[in-house]
Amino acid sequence: MRAFPVTLPSGARYWTVLDEDLAVVPVADGFLRQVRFGRDGAESTTKSYAHSIVLFLRWCARTGRSWQAGAGQLGLFMTWLAHAGPAASGVSAAAQGMVLAGPGSAPARGARRVNGVLTAVRAMVVHAVAAGQASGDLVALVYEVADDRDLPRAARGEDGRMGWRMRARHRVHEPQTPADRASDAEIVALLRACLSARDRLIVLLMARAGLRRGELCGLRRSDVHLLADSRPLGCEIARAHLHVVRRDDNPNGARAKSRRQRVVPLDFLAVQAFDTYALERMTVSGAASGDFVVVNLFRGRVGAPMRPEAIGDLVAAASRRAGLATAVTPHQLRHAFGSNAADAGCGIDVVADLLGHASVSSSQVYLHPDPARLRAAVDAVPSPRERAGATP
Repeated sequence: MRAFPVTLPSGARYWTVLDEDLAVVPVADGFLRQVRFGRDGAESTTKSYAHSIVLFLRWCARTGRSWQAGAGQLGLFMTWLAHAGPAASGVSAAAQGMVLAGPGSAPARGARRVNGVLTAVRAMVVHAVAAGQASGDLVALVYEVADDRDLPRAARGEDGRMGWRMRARHRVHEPQTPADRASDAEIVALLRACLSARDRLIVLLMARAGLRRGELCGLRRSDVHLLADSRPLGCEIARAHLHVVRRDDNPNGARAKSRRQRVVPLDFLAVQAFDTYALERMTVSGAASGDFVVVNLFRGRVGAPMRPEAIGDLVAAASRRAGLATAVTPHQLRHAFGSNAADAGCGIDVVADLLGHASVSSSQVYLHPDPARLRAAVDAVPSPRERAGATP
């Protein structure tokens, strides 16, 4: 079993699953097509789901189970998933006769990864049932299905009619931890290690505007408004800002994750970085024109929009030049922006809008004040003696 990218004649891409004979696995392919085209999901989402489903189908094949039987034994799959490292779960692993360590030993995968795989498997099972590829009994094996008759009428929805709710039966507890963010010192070190104005702009747009790699590489010049008054451009948003717009026709494969457009304000550092980059870009023959903001200047086809994968390589190289013990990732820069916004007192709704989260629950991870603010909050509480002295 392996995940495989597919490009359709229209140019649209998604990921599917192939078996050992390189034939498409119908149950997985139908689900992944539905995610990509039925739900308008991102290609990257199908890639993540495909790799998760591959692990499940590989386990089923190596334990002599059909995928339907495996769906009824997700508890066993969870144990295998947590403790089967690449030697046992890889595409070329010789799993026959291999004894795996179990609970009590160091896990090969963390709780978050295990839960992510289970989410993809459950979604595939439910889709297969809905498509008539499996018995409806499977839904009750992966979800606790119940009606909402025990809930107050006001909690049943606008029409008050009875509905159904589902809760996943299998899930690993994930300790609540702060977002894995880049520190301010690491961001400064990265900026100093950048070799060009373009690279500094890239780091700043992730660390000071919270852009994802796909959003950054899909940014067009027409999306960036640096004037104090953009009304002559037909935009009513005041001051410097940029628009994150989802487009499906970007030649570099870049795509914003959210369907909803959002506006991200820019501070003076980002505006200065844009100005410096514009001057640098004008000096590179073949790169001055074109509507994409972030383009190749030094390698590849000059003037072509950068691919999202190149952003990770760029940040990793800057991390090495900066002498950082661990390479910073683009998403850690985005996490830094979210954490700094929350620590500055922004409400969770503001953080969610700035980062483009569809639900504020996705922004909860940033609501962990830094230790200095916690200490300041405790020190700000008056002592009992001060309270007593203030009593008339």
